Amino acid sequence: MKPREFLNLLDEQKIEAAIAEAEARTSGEIRVWVSAKTVDDPVARATQRFDKIGMRKTRERNAVLIYFAPASQKFAVIGDTAIHEKCGQSFWEETAAEIREKLVAGNFTEAVIGAVKKAGEVLARHFPPHPENPDELPNTILRD
Repeated sequence: MKPREFLNLLDEQKIEAAIAEAEARTSGEIRVWVSAKTVDDPVARATQRFDKIGMRKTRERNAVLIYFAPASQKFAVIGDTAIHEKCGQSFWEETAAEIREKLVAGNFTEAVIGAVKKAGEVLARHFPPHPENPDELPNTILRD
């Protein structure tokens, strides 16, 4: 699938609202990235994007990136050190399985929102909001 087709099938307003809702219950940050590039290793590419946009600079090191490369039909879900330590590898594998199932069914917006909600739940459980809970990163969908 071409990246533009994937983006056209996404309801960006719903996704951004889901990010805002999830982040309201946690001090964590969630970002979504859709790449126009063909990638062999989506985890490596997501890690590069994670670093590029400063996701390792969050106060509690509890950011999550949901990365899609539709031209390659690949995706990755990665998190910073603090969230990974709390949820473990099984969380990422379960989240990926749920995303994959929805993508295969053609439910692209639901795949993204499901991943955002799942990340938000685990972030809220381990990283509750603070009285001063700034939104450290924008909720908009990123592209390259």
